[in-house]
Amino acid sequence: MGHPDKLKQVKDIPLKAIAFAVARVPNSTHLFLGCSDFKVYDADVGASKFDPKELYTHGSYVTGVALFGKTLVSGGYDGKLNWYDIDAGKVIRSADAHDKWIRRVRVSPNGKLVASVGDDMVCRLWDAATGKLTHELRGHVEKTSNGFSSMLFAATFSPDGKYLATGDKVGKIKVWEVATGKSVAEMDAPVMYTWDPVQRLHSIGGVRALAFSPDGNALAAGGIGKIGNIDHLEGKPRVELFDWAASKRLAEHESDRKGIVNHLEFAPDGSWLLAAGGGNDGFVFFLDAAGKKVLRADKVPMHVHDVATTEHADGVIAVGHNKMVVFDLKG
Repeated sequence: MGHPDKLKQVKDIPLKAIAFAVARVPNSTHLFLGCSDFKVYDADVGASKFDPKELYTHGSYVTGVALFGKTLVSGGYDGKLNWYDIDAGKVIRSADAHDKWIRRVRVSPNGKLVASVGDDMVCRLWDAATGKLTHELRGHVEKTSNGFSSMLFAATFSPDGKYLATGDKVGKIKVWEVATGKSVAEMDAPVMYTWDPVQRLHSIGGVRALAFSPDGNALAAGGIGKIGNIDHLEGKPRVELFDWAASKRLAEHESDRKGIVNHLEFAPDGSWLLAAGGGNDGFVFFLDAAGKKVLRADKVPMHVHDVATTEHADGVIAVGHNKMVVFDLKG
């Protein structure tokens, strides 16, 4: 397994568009990208010449891609989920999944369920093989306390697939039982939400990333601390760690950099927690298992929207504003 001390950037690859989402084919350098030009791409980051190939399009930004077996599922600001058969090379199913923008798409660890969250404040669970809707998870409020529309940004499955966590703009985190669709825990991360009643009558922030620890006991939430100028992401990247079953906050950390955490991921053995995101530029940093101590922090040459890691967490692929950066953690 890779170690943060050995983090080294090995590739800096230009992209023609903003990559909002990435999915990696297991045991390979083969990737799928969801981008700002409304397209889904097939690419090989290990090829001598990086040459992404367009597969299909959405009606707007593609903000989520997830892979199970030989099927890719993508979601976008058009509210649609598309199922793409990799071997057949075609979209085999399309669903009008959400009434507003889709923010995230996730596949359960066993590959049998797809979760999608959108700005209609609903998380929907779909049978991955058939596209049948299995549950609608409702409970996040549609309006902030100041009367603005809220947004449902983040979702993640527990390692055993029994639970799903979701996070919204005002810092509300909910954990759901996948089998029943029932809400089983709630937490709040209010510092991640900024309301400016003077300059712009505007709000910003939210829980943008979630990750369960490998044993499933801890839940990490990522976003941004309080923001002075709400027209820019000038707050500090913020991570909070919870004992979700007890709805108890275990730790909170704010980096000395600026920007918002868009991705969180634990090491397979739970020894560290990776956070990635950005403001005007980007960052990756690693926290210890307790979520308090920084083990390593590096600047990234673009705002990072999503990350894919290798099976043994010895490689990291970060995608974002017109760039892809590859890191090696093997040393």
